[in-house]
Amino acid sequence: MLAVGSLGIAAGLSGMQVARGQAMPTASQGSNLSVFGGATGVYTGIDRGRNLGITAGADYTIGGFFGFRPAVEVRGTYPIHDGHVDDQKSILAGVRVERPIRRFHPYGDFLIGRGEINYISTFAIGFDEYIRTDSTVYSPGAGFEYDLTRHFAFRADAQDQHWDTPVTNSGSAWAKQGTLAVTYRFDFNRHWKQRRQR
Repeated sequence: MLAVGSLGIAAGLSGMQVARGQAMPTASQGSNLSVFGGATGVYTGIDRGRNLGITAGADYTIGGFFGFRPAVEVRGTYPIHDGHVDDQKSILAGVRVERPIRRFHPYGDFLIGRGEINYISTFAIGFDEYIRTDSTVYSPGAGFEYDLTRHFAFRADAQDQHWDTPVTNSGSAWAKQGTLAVTYRFDFNRHWKQRRQR
């Protein structure tokens, strides 16, 4: 009788252990780091200026809330073809919020940072000539990522950027950027699950 009771207790404990293992999260993680890089077309907002540049950056995603995933993003853009009017380079940081839908990850972001405008043709305003100006850049935007594999994703991104510049009548310019890039996600999920299961 005692043996039967012991077997019953052991079976119960085993069942509890299995249920606990099944209830344990297996497809989520507390945070995620990804990097991206790609080509950027820029309409500079100054005298129909255009650039072709490269953009690279990183996102640190902080968990998830009600299906949304907030992240901190840092990115830089550098021109490789200046056009005939001006070129713009910048480094920005801010927040990004995505809403994953299976492989599709649409997002919106707001970035702020510093930028530099180099004028290919010198702009003369009154008695002043401008070769280069610096500006705080405000950059709201949106885009999406589409998962190709566990690590890689295709990324399309658009930004609408406000720059201060003395060479326009309004004292500012709205630049538009479009970026096509590849994202690489570091896989911390496997290590996170192993730690939780120990």
